Amino acid sequence: MNTSNSARDFDARARTWDNDPMKTARALAVANAIRSRIPNLTGSSGFEYGCGTGLLSFALQPHLQQVTLADSSTGMLEVLREKIAASGIANMRPIQLDLTTDPLPEQRFDLIYSLMTFHHIPDTDTILRNLHALLRRPGYLCIADLDSEDGSFHGDEFSGHKGFDRHDLARRAEQAGFRNIGFSTVFEVRKGKPERGYPVFLMTAEKT
Repeated sequence: MNTSNSARDFDARARTWDNDPMKTARALAVANAIRSRIPNLTGSSGFEYGCGTGLLSFALQPHLQQVTLADSSTGMLEVLREKIAASGIANMRPIQLDLTTDPLPEQRFDLIYSLMTFHHIPDTDTILRNLHALLRRPGYLCIADLDSEDGSFHGDEFSGHKGFDRHDLARRAEQAGFRNIGFSTVFEVRKGKPERGYPVFLMTAEKT
């Protein structure tokens, strides 16, 4: 999810976002990891927070009954709506939403997931509590994001989190009400000159 300052940057990048094969590969790897760790997705309602152009949700959509996709970037949502219309998919619903400022939606979900979104959100504790509130009981949360890094992933101008320490994020998730929290490495982003790897974890947690 994009803060108000970075939303404009994502708007500008929306049209070319899907041109990067790494982003598609990352979304597929995360989708496969979610499917392998969360039981019985069939018939479930899904909610992607910080959906961008919907790469992750398109990979999960065949396995879910209904998918709500939320982002604050109008540019990303415009591209997403075009993709949904072109594909003829009927069970995906995009909405403009920033959970750091907007009221919680009334709908509740069986599965909530995000990809490379949390490091853009300043207040990790509040977003975890809000997502916990949006889950049905029982429900599952899946967060894919960067392990702690030295700031080189985005560069000096970036003001968000420099990845996450897994133990600290697990503690915060537990304080928000989640249980049975687990982590696994599901992808590695390779970028920079000289090129280096940035591991991407998947955190799974339950609302029991």
